[in-house]
Amino acid sequence: MGYHTELGGCGRCMKYTLFLVNFIIFIGGLLITALAVWALVDKVNYVTELTNNNMLTGTVYVMLVGGILTAFIAFLGCFGAAREIRCMLFTYFVAVLLLFIAILLAGIFGYVYREKFIDTLGQQMQNSLRLYREKPEYTEAWDFVQSRLHCCGVRGWRDWSGYFNEVPISCCRLMTDGRPIACNRYADSINQYNSYTEGCLQQTQMFLQKHAAILGGAGIAVAFVMLLGMILAISLFRIIR
Repeated sequence: MGYHTELGGCGRCMKYTLFLVNFIIFIGGLLITALAVWALVDKVNYVTELTNNNMLTGTVYVMLVGGILTAFIAFLGCFGAAREIRCMLFTYFVAVLLLFIAILLAGIFGYVYREKFIDTLGQQMQNSLRLYREKPEYTEAWDFVQSRLHCCGVRGWRDWSGYFNEVPISCCRLMTDGRPIACNRYADSINQYNSYTEGCLQQTQMFLQKHAAILGGAGIAVAFVMLLGMILAISLFRIIR
């Protein structure tokens, strides 16, 4: 089974390097998990609801599960390297290979999403605008986006007048006792001193691109460290007899 095999100088160097790499992977797994939790707390899923594209939300959940599993597998890899157990090193190699593929693809999808959704973002947001009062998920998503990003409508507050007689209360700026003050004057007019007048398109684009770039970059970086861990694990596996 290769338990406590006497290693030469090169083998010992490889063993301790693998231990160090696994520690870095462990930290990377925790980092990915923390970033995925941050994205969920920051309600990325609410914002993606308006784009009719759940690729980023799916990426977040893949990162969340992958980060937890990566941290756990890296811990086992440290143990296997320290104890020089061949079967554990091989199991570690297979597990990290699968996680490497999943996290690398998630990171790539994050970057692809960062660029591809821009062309259709405005139209998708406009489509969801008219469903504001028909579907609760769009109501919650628009209210969150407008109050969180300090904006109103897709390209401006007048977008709402094409479908409703007033803008949502989430377009209103000033707060009294934690509640917004109604900012509608008439069906086609608002109090511009008490409302967000700029559209949400640009802010939404920046919000999604920021999260996609951070998650994608972290995923790709950790994946390449995992690749190094796999190379060291299989090399140490071949040395241990």
